[in-house]
Amino acid sequence: MSGERVHRTSYEIDVAAPAGVVYGLIADTTQWPLFVPPSVHVERLDFDGVLDRFQMWVTANGAVKSWLSRRTLDPGRMRIQFLQELPAAPAVSMGGTWIVEERGSERCRLRLEHEFTAADDRPDDAAWLLLATDTNSRAELAQLKETAERWQRLDGLLLTFEDSVRTQGPAELVYDFLYGVADWPERVPHVARVDVVEDLPGVQVMSMDTRIADGSVHTTDSVRICFPHAWRIVYKQTRTPLLMEAHTGEWSVVADGTGVTVTSQHSVLLREEAFERVLGPGADVHQARAFVREALGRNSTATLELAKRHAESAVRIL
Repeated sequence: MSGERVHRTSYEIDVAAPAGVVYGLIADTTQWPLFVPPSVHVERLDFDGVLDRFQMWVTANGAVKSWLSRRTLDPGRMRIQFLQELPAAPAVSMGGTWIVEERGSERCRLRLEHEFTAADDRPDDAAWLLLATDTNSRAELAQLKETAERWQRLDGLLLTFEDSVRTQGPAELVYDFLYGVADWPERVPHVARVDVVEDLPGVQVMSMDTRIADGSVHTTDSVRICFPHAWRIVYKQTRTPLLMEAHTGEWSVVADGTGVTVTSQHSVLLREEAFERVLGPGADVHQARAFVREALGRNSTATLELAKRHAESAVRIL
């Protein structure tokens, strides 16, 4: 790094929530895709309560980036230091600190600091990193503030569930059906359109039009991270239906001695200000949870059944 300029940024926001609540939101990286807008997926590699190592996928300046990170948690001081062990280009190094400062029993200040370098301090690369850091940091702090300030209602706004089917078809064919999302308009009746780009192997950026029960069509945008050797596909919707603040999910295929289990898992952060607009006057969180559970589960189960049928009916030539 000799001769490379170290760029430093600092952002802060006041939050009307207890400091411990805010610290808890930033401490659990596995939930970041729900609470931190640029985060797509976190694959935790090691965690002992203090040291947290994970591979992370994020959106930055319209691109999908991934890096290996290490964080050191200090709950007593409510500080978390982070360092990218394998930074994503154009960064050569990237690190920083999350700091939560208590400002009373129901208020705190959240600060996020970065320091990074670009190879040879090339101006275009440094400008790209500064823009990505600025855009993402502001989005992260704003969403964390909004989420933390609803902490007393947050459990009701979070919804996680899964649906599964069993199949006797080959696991590879089930995974191929789920991976081949570009073919879903011809294979999946509730999918009207899919545009998918896979510039990086296993990273699919897609837009989809989906028909819902009343016959209308809604559009979602997603990033999917595919793990073919593990028969898993994780995703995050970067453009969600109005009722959902955030939506992540996973398709998984697990073979055992008697067959294959195919599972669709969803995690949702509900947007409470949309309850009445979407569901009608007086709609509450219980109605919203039931509506989202039924709608997502119906489409997911239909897709699982089609994947099952595809695998079981395929003609395999030996």
